[in-house]
Amino acid sequence: MKFDYLRVAQSSVDIGDPHICSDSLNRNSIINAVYEPLIKRGKLGYFFPVLAQSWSIEPDGLTWLFKIRDNVHFHNGKSLTARDIVASMKRIIDPSLGGAFGTQGVYASYIGDAAFSAPRTETFQIKTNEPMADLLDLLSEMPIAPEDELDKLPNEYIGTGPYLVGSRRRGELVLELNRRYWGKTGFADEVAFFEVPDSKVRSEMVLDRDVNIGALIGINDTGLHRDSDRTLVKSLESSLCIIFMMNAQEGVCKDKRVRQALNYGLDIAEVIKEVKQGAATRLNGYLTPHHFGYNPDTRPYPYDPDHAKSLLAETGYVDGLKLTIDLPTRMPDEALLLGEMMKTYYAKIGVDVDLVSYSDRPAYAEMVRAKKIHDLCCFDSSPLSTFRVLREKIHSGFKGPWWEGYSNPVVDRLIDEAQKTFETEKREKIYQQVFQLIRDDAPWLFLYRPTYYWAVSKELRDWRPASTGLLTLAE
Repeated sequence: MKFDYLRVAQSSVDIGDPHICSDSLNRNSIINAVYEPLIKRGKLGYFFPVLAQSWSIEPDGLTWLFKIRDNVHFHNGKSLTARDIVASMKRIIDPSLGGAFGTQGVYASYIGDAAFSAPRTETFQIKTNEPMADLLDLLSEMPIAPEDELDKLPNEYIGTGPYLVGSRRRGELVLELNRRYWGKTGFADEVAFFEVPDSKVRSEMVLDRDVNIGALIGINDTGLHRDSDRTLVKSLESSLCIIFMMNAQEGVCKDKRVRQALNYGLDIAEVIKEVKQGAATRLNGYLTPHHFGYNPDTRPYPYDPDHAKSLLAETGYVDGLKLTIDLPTRMPDEALLLGEMMKTYYAKIGVDVDLVSYSDRPAYAEMVRAKKIHDLCCFDSSPLSTFRVLREKIHSGFKGPWWEGYSNPVVDRLIDEAQKTFETEKREKIYQQVFQLIRDDAPWLFLYRPTYYWAVSKELRDWRPASTGLLTLAE
């Protein structure tokens, strides 16, 4: 599959600073074409070499050594060295870098006190202060740029990836094939990204042959291609978790039985049908099958309003209780609809719900980060790193940015144990135990993972998005 010119319509083409932590698929699809990390995720729990051709861990469990790949050049012609990696890592953990939607300082919280060094031109070393068996999970998200170009970010973009940034203008970005690239061949000599906020318009552009890929279209816009002989639709059950985090620090959700009752009291199948038109898969916990440590044997909460009532009665709420739920107006965009359905369903089990909406999404994220939510708040959980999810949202010892008061000493101990367990299969079993415990403790209302859709021209019948939801532009 090779094209002279590939055209992509997506809701945004803004790259921003590639070192800022973000889970935007639009942004990361472009970054992944221009930049590369040391390693990338392969099958669950395993990684494959990219800029690092091999790595090892010293017996102390703290020191990692990475052998840098030979003959890798940045887009400006400069050869990659370990010094570039040291400089990139230091910039990534710099607390002054900022972040998107409350993510500032995320990486610094993990390796902010780590020591980075380049013992030799071709060797990068990182030494952590504690064992971190999932360190590769973090490094797979960190793009490497040349040391002497870092001060030009985010105005100029120079990486080692299969594409380099060509022209840029408002609403359009063109990537050009990197003909000196060391790895897989790009699909096209040029890839043009067009900013088209409206999903239906993106879908129609594929039908009208204006673009080859309409990225992340809504299910209502897939029908345009049902009878087309020129286009088709690709889909993926995503790794994004749509959930409600519960305030386990104070209020009624401190009690596990209340949290469980709220899970039993909502018909998730009906929610998916009404809110997502069926384009989602229900969750059985805080992870998806795309995540390391997901437990397929864990059962989701069934819809059981009678059991929900009995749990509430056990806690003394015989005459019901009152909840206040926080909802952003976007990200997820369906939050207000979810709130209305919860209000209807919870009334059936004696729970009176007040809904509070917030139109300023960054301010909403900061409110959640400051742990100033009411009883529940609608949120999404997007990291593919299980380690990040547990440290940022679950572990009570770290009280991470999205931790809302949940505490279970057994869970904390197992998470800590996992980081001292460098054998992948053993660590996976620990995480599967954690998965079941968290499902049972119900610190979240577990809803669903959305299905993603792409409209594509028939010439791309063999194309597939990555399992992460990112656009694949090289093979």
